[in-house]
Amino acid sequence: MTGIQGSILIVDDEKGQRDILSLILNKEGYSVVDVSGVGDALAQLEKNEFDLIMTDLKMQGQSGLDLLEKVLADDPEQCIIMMTAHGSVDSAVEAMRKGAFDYLEKPLERDDLVLTLRRAFERIGLLRENRVLQKRIESIKTIPNMQGEHPKMKEVFRIVAKIAHSTSTVLIVGESGTGKELIARAIHEGSPRRENPFMAINCAAIPDTLIESELFGHEKGSFTGANSREIGIFEAADGGTVFLDEIGDMNFAMQAKLLRAIQEKEVRRVGGKVNIPLNVRILAATNRELEQEIKKGHFREDLFYRLNVIRIDLPPLRERGSDVKTLADFFTNKFSRDSGIAVDGISKPALKLLMNYTWPGNVRQLESVIERSVLMAESNYIEPDDLPAEITAHASLAGGIPIDLPPEGIDFESLEKGLIIKAMERADWVIGRAAPLLGMSYKTLQYRLEKFGIERPEKRSKNY
Repeated sequence: MTGIQGSILIVDDEKGQRDILSLILNKEGYSVVDVSGVGDALAQLEKNEFDLIMTDLKMQGQSGLDLLEKVLADDPEQCIIMMTAHGSVDSAVEAMRKGAFDYLEKPLERDDLVLTLRRAFERIGLLRENRVLQKRIESIKTIPNMQGEHPKMKEVFRIVAKIAHSTSTVLIVGESGTGKELIARAIHEGSPRRENPFMAINCAAIPDTLIESELFGHEKGSFTGANSREIGIFEAADGGTVFLDEIGDMNFAMQAKLLRAIQEKEVRRVGGKVNIPLNVRILAATNRELEQEIKKGHFREDLFYRLNVIRIDLPPLRERGSDVKTLADFFTNKFSRDSGIAVDGISKPALKLLMNYTWPGNVRQLESVIERSVLMAESNYIEPDDLPAEITAHASLAGGIPIDLPPEGIDFESLEKGLIIKAMERADWVIGRAAPLLGMSYKTLQYRLEKFGIERPEKRSKNY
């Protein structure tokens, strides 16, 4: 075999046995050190790291079990294989209960030895991969606002850590305010491209006539107002990452040009004649269901499959309510520190209101609410009175909604009408203030008021 397969420490008080094992293992490509007892083994472990330890069970002085217990006390993941004579199998099984990976009976069979070592090093490789993955996950959590202990977010962190080092395109799907750009930045920061640019563009915010120029650049004189050559974000991000936010809003013609750039790994500036090679990783995000947009004829299926190599679904905040407290505490500390206002936390009544809210604006809305509450706080804690009206009003309205289905059923139209009247009364009949309480837009609530013929009481009385 060529190359070093791994390092092994052999512990056996029989020199002949050590010599035979060393010969076999060296031929298999392992780096081997052999010692005659537990004391020498511990001395070696203080100076060097070994992937695996093979130790005889019974030796003069301290036994293999003694070595096992001392080693695993310092490093519970150290891989240890026990070697034992036929009559000591029970002791070897006991060693496995205490943490040994496996045992081999003497005299050792070469095939059994090689197979056992292969399995052991597979386990060692998995443990190392898990440690690296865990470190990446922890590094992701150091990114501002990227907080969460809910299982759905832990799965997101796991995927990000797993794929950050690849070059594959990633599609991040989630409602507005869930943190899609934060995830994109986490992928970039965890990748070998982290020292190179991260360029983001919101496809919904750029007019259709300008988006090609923004992405690919343009030559002087290529269109009215093009007074000089400009490079696009794909060129500017050379060696780094391009983040295409709200990709579902890109017009159909531009989708075809983007697809070609991804396939050919090159772009051409508007008005240009030279193709420019691309060296970027593409991350895209959307709050739309692109599969439905494909069926409607609004999004190219071939582009979807190019972008959807790896998909990350970000859960809305209402689906990970246990993270509301974690995020609220994080934002409270952040804004207290930034503003210089001493706010130590959130009171239990205020926290209950936050936990019961549905958060249509997701994490971005929660951040805004906490920033305002810190500034409005009258004491060292955020209290219910410090929270904006939509949070406290939601709790009042929710308390009036029947939970159980009555025997006679529910008249949904009457229920909706009653809720609208309650919201309007609470908002002093100002549509703009009542709409957020009901989770409606201004126009939707205005339409509902007209539909149900709901008017302010004093106005209605004047019509009689």
